[in-house]
Amino acid sequence: MNISQYLSVPQSKYGSKIILRWLWQIMRGHRLQVFLNALIGLLMVGTSLAQVWAVKHAIDVASHVVTGNIYKAVALMGGLVLGDFLLNITSVWVKNLLGIKAQNQMQQKVLDRILRSEWRGKEALHSADVLNRLELDVSTVITFLTETLPNTLSTLTLFIGAFAYLFMMDKLLALLIVVMIPIFMVVSKLYIGQMRRLTRLVRDSDSKVQTVLQETIQNKMLIKTMESDATMVDRLENTQSELRRRVVKRTMFSVFSNLILNFGFAAGYLIAFLWAAIRMSNHSLSFGGMTAFLQLVSRIQAPARSLTKLVPAIVAVFTAAERLMELEEDPLEEQGTPIQMPSSCGVRFTNVSYAYTEGEGDVLHGLSFDFKPGSCTAVLGETGSGKTTLIRLILALLAPQEGSIEIYSHRKSTHHHPIFSAQHLTPRHRCNLVYVPQGNTLLSGTIRDNLRLGKLNATEDEMYEALHRSCADFVHELPDGLDTKCAEKGGGLSEGQAQRIAIARALLRDRSIMLFDEATSALDPATERQLLQNILASHDKTIIFITHRSAVMQYCDQTLKIEKIIQ
Repeated sequence: MNISQYLSVPQSKYGSKIILRWLWQIMRGHRLQVFLNALIGLLMVGTSLAQVWAVKHAIDVASHVVTGNIYKAVALMGGLVLGDFLLNITSVWVKNLLGIKAQNQMQQKVLDRILRSEWRGKEALHSADVLNRLELDVSTVITFLTETLPNTLSTLTLFIGAFAYLFMMDKLLALLIVVMIPIFMVVSKLYIGQMRRLTRLVRDSDSKVQTVLQETIQNKMLIKTMESDATMVDRLENTQSELRRRVVKRTMFSVFSNLILNFGFAAGYLIAFLWAAIRMSNHSLSFGGMTAFLQLVSRIQAPARSLTKLVPAIVAVFTAAERLMELEEDPLEEQGTPIQMPSSCGVRFTNVSYAYTEGEGDVLHGLSFDFKPGSCTAVLGETGSGKTTLIRLILALLAPQEGSIEIYSHRKSTHHHPIFSAQHLTPRHRCNLVYVPQGNTLLSGTIRDNLRLGKLNATEDEMYEALHRSCADFVHELPDGLDTKCAEKGGGLSEGQAQRIAIARALLRDRSIMLFDEATSALDPATERQLLQNILASHDKTIIFITHRSAVMQYCDQTLKIEKIIQ
């Protein structure tokens, strides 16, 4: 019987064995923290059982049941208390310092996997949902693997040790206490069978709440101008109401199950207390012995309580693992060393067709065109004609479904005859391209931070040279210059200023093929003309403009007009 059957859980996308293998791979990367938490837990178990004996011994010495020095007995108790205190402090440091490091490493791993996966054009998951998984689900998985599992080992050790100690003192009571535990666990199991399903619903609702919050904040200006404040708040309330309803259902399962368990544990403790009191009244058990009895019962029941909580923890981690595994479903792009082509490069389309879905038909159909090395091309077409798809194909974000795309270069031999080198375009050729998308694409941070995305080791002189070529000399006049801070999406700068900084970033990247998608739309005519002259002055780049502006077309030596396909 596998875990899913034991929990009475409906079949999910991934089987228990697949999820366990995935969790095992994750845990292998954090073995040090697992080992340290397990070691500290075992030491704390030893200290805890030693304290039981020390208390019993001190009481028996004080009541003259056994001979000994009361000061030494109390000193031993104090030493064990101090040891337990130090172990607790060590445990907190390990969990906090190594715990946050483990979470950070896993977030990096998942994010890296997302960034290296194939780009689909239409994401299956909302960005807020992805962020929710990267934060909460990663935390759930790491906490379970590095803390819950090691703690379970020490919990089992404490349970076995306390039971053995109690068994030596009173076999019948020890067996009675332990036999009662599985009875109540079986009963409680009937009420948590659907916990995994309820937990998944709660996590999905939590992602929806984050989606509404993120989109509302990101589109604050639009919402204010549309006077839709109340609408968005109502939408948030509706989403939160769904989350609350699902949390209530899950809580009802949890509370009812815990009620039954707690009833069983309370009954067990009362039975142990009554049994110890009867033996003490019959003078077959000392006062210290009775104290040890009750401490041992607590040390048996406390691990048992922790073990019963392991089932909901497994449910939670299976749900979190499933949600994270969904982020890895998209196949990886072609991996390997980037392929740098000799400058300058061209891109050749031969009978290329592409459709996002079968039902919608082709966006591009039978397109053939040669973006020759060193040429400047204006790409024209009405909205929906496929210009954006063309860019994605050139950037190797998409692959043609029919036809072929080649990247090629040529250089002159000693006999002045051109030598051609052509390869099928893949993501590994992306190192030959630079892209300036339309709109404001600056990230939060300084202007320097944004420029370094184009060239990580760019000097300040190189940055100012790129800014000059992109007609962004205004940066010199800013009080903080390159260290001027930009808010999200370049907040604090005008659209035209942000566009010119984005172009400077592209110039710093300095690649053979440059794609500009309406990259000068926010510039005045004079600035646009000067910028185009600066970009085209060297004649050593293959430049592709997606544009509607006549000023741009005047500087191009060839034009590609894409017609919208009528379905």
